[in-house]
Amino acid sequence: MTAQTIANSETFSTHPGQKTISRTQLWIGRVLSWLAAAFFLMDAGMKLVKPPFVVQATVQLGYPESCIIGLGVALLLSTLLYLIPRTAIFGAVLLTGYLGGAVAANVRISSGWFNMLFPVVFASIAWTGLYLRDWRLKTFLAR
Repeated sequence: MTAQTIANSETFSTHPGQKTISRTQLWIGRVLSWLAAAFFLMDAGMKLVKPPFVVQATVQLGYPESCIIGLGVALLLSTLLYLIPRTAIFGAVLLTGYLGGAVAANVRISSGWFNMLFPVVFASIAWTGLYLRDWRLKTFLAR
């Protein structure tokens, strides 16, 4: 596929012979993915640094202070897997599990709709970004 063909068809493929994705979808997917990843990386970093407000919020959710670093490491590794194209789907699955735990913790303490839906929104952003940028996911879901 030549550069002229790419420009005319508005499609893009990272490897010859692969399915194509429009440049617009690819870039929207990248932006959404990086938006979600930036939030996850910031959250993981805060858990690793453990400022007082993070410790307080985690304890309020019913978790002991001793598990905060483990949560941060799990979130960091899941996010890094999400950012690597080859492991992005696996990373998204792990992030979904992590965010499902956040929803469950908030439901358990009846913390309000915003706190319960916030992780769902970020999971949706992460999956939408991945869907738009990864032809393998589109192919799998189209079956």
